[in-house]
Amino acid sequence: MDRSGHQDIRIGTLVPCNRVDPASYIESILPHGFESFQLFFWETLDGMDLDRLADQLAEVLDGTGAVISSLGLFGNPMDHESRDVQSLRDWETCIDNAHRFGCDIVAGFTGRLRGRSIDENLARYKEIWTPLAERAAAQDVRIAFENCPMEGTWESGDWNIAHNPAAWRLMFDVLPHENIGLEWEPCHQMTQLIDPIPQIKDWCHKFVHVHGKCATILWDVVRRDGIGGKSPFVFHRTPGFGDCDWTRIISLLRMHGYTGTIDIEGWHDPVYRGDLEMTGQVHGLEYLKHCRGGEYRENP
Repeated sequence: MDRSGHQDIRIGTLVPCNRVDPASYIESILPHGFESFQLFFWETLDGMDLDRLADQLAEVLDGTGAVISSLGLFGNPMDHESRDVQSLRDWETCIDNAHRFGCDIVAGFTGRLRGRSIDENLARYKEIWTPLAERAAAQDVRIAFENCPMEGTWESGDWNIAHNPAAWRLMFDVLPHENIGLEWEPCHQMTQLIDPIPQIKDWCHKFVHVHGKCATILWDVVRRDGIGGKSPFVFHRTPGFGDCDWTRIISLLRMHGYTGTIDIEGWHDPVYRGDLEMTGQVHGLEYLKHCRGGEYRENP
């Protein structure tokens, strides 16, 4: 693998395709130094012409060295409402078109039968994701499940069952396909008061994609009011503003063989948002590059 310029692990960001023109957005932020982009869609593709978008992005990225890391579709393809059915169809479309963007990853939530426990969802998970995994494998595409609870618990939720290590063990036992893994983000473990660091050793072999987002845990609130009180006990943060030691995270990712991208998921930081959104994201970009080892220096 060519590791020049730290290209074993690229640092990039998400592109909210339902809210912006993706080609214009990427063109406008490329000068900041982002090395990769996840194209992010909420629930459905919303009628996006992926052929046309792929052509536009190929032109924008030509000669820059930046890449499209993945397609992200974050809906509920496991339940039965009309938007869920469309999300399932659009998962198929993303799998079929990932190669058009020069990437081999489609990421998102597993989906969930709303209001039912993770155990009660396993049969439906196998029913929905077996054909999707096989469709993806036939095209050398990998599937990455984000580890976001979306306020769900083991007993109930609306979006995703892949938010807890115990659930991962059940999921990968029920569906042991090699091309199914995790879109891991330390923030979503910290919000459950799970230490993300040991997970890298245990689970890095299943990390397909990594989101750059961490958290600030207010331990004084936890000790005083617990996690079910009126006061928030944790905030999502852009890297560089939260509690994560990303130097350690990136070192461990490298030690355990991860060679994908870390794409910053913005729009969650309680301080660096609104007019300060891109200020925060660029700080996160520069911080993660520093944690990656600074500017690449070729050996003599």
